[in-house]
Amino acid sequence: MYLKNLLKMTTKDLSLTHLVRPSSLTKNAPLLLLLHGYGSDENDLFSFANELPEEYIIVSAKAPYSLQPYGNAWYAINFDAAGDKFSDAEQGIVSRERIMKFIDELIEAYPIDENNINLLGFSQGAILSFATALSYPNKFNNIIALSGYIDKNMMVENYKENDFSNLKIYNSHGSQDQVIPVDWARKNQHVLKELNIDFTYEEFPVGHGVAPQNFMSFKKWLLAKA
Repeated sequence: MYLKNLLKMTTKDLSLTHLVRPSSLTKNAPLLLLLHGYGSDENDLFSFANELPEEYIIVSAKAPYSLQPYGNAWYAINFDAAGDKFSDAEQGIVSRERIMKFIDELIEAYPIDENNINLLGFSQGAILSFATALSYPNKFNNIIALSGYIDKNMMVENYKENDFSNLKIYNSHGSQDQVIPVDWARKNQHVLKELNIDFTYEEFPVGHGVAPQNFMSFKKWLLAKA
């Protein structure tokens, strides 16, 4: 019954439509919030849920901007006259703040430990995970950023002055990624080192996706950091 009730939560209940896998704990459960990529929805990453540690409440959120003919986005990706694409950083910042608000709502709605908040994002969701965690590192424990990069245009001002001592990041990328070049992801390491953040970076011989060995690696990392 608990699972049935939780899975009924929709936009009318909280500010973002979402799916939930309950924790094995009845109180003070760690939260793992899943943020999907561009053109997808809350069902995508939720396929990971039953394979992740049972003590976590797993919440998979639906991005707020609808795309045609289907799917959703955390921010628009636009194209200029030359065909080059660029991110709508202003929409990204709005989504960053919506994620922060949504986390506070989740803490009120579910038996979540407010001192154990974690993010897992893929692609655009990984970019938002970086932007949110580096802007508000005191809010988070562990970040899993898959196939994404750090966009400094989506950070709060003076983010470098934050205290990152408790933040831990796992970042991975496909060496054959045709959507987000692996060189973009490799630059993340320099930023994270400069901020003195505890991080792990890995590459896998795949395109824009999560290989089984990638999944097993970040799951092992999450278990070690718990």
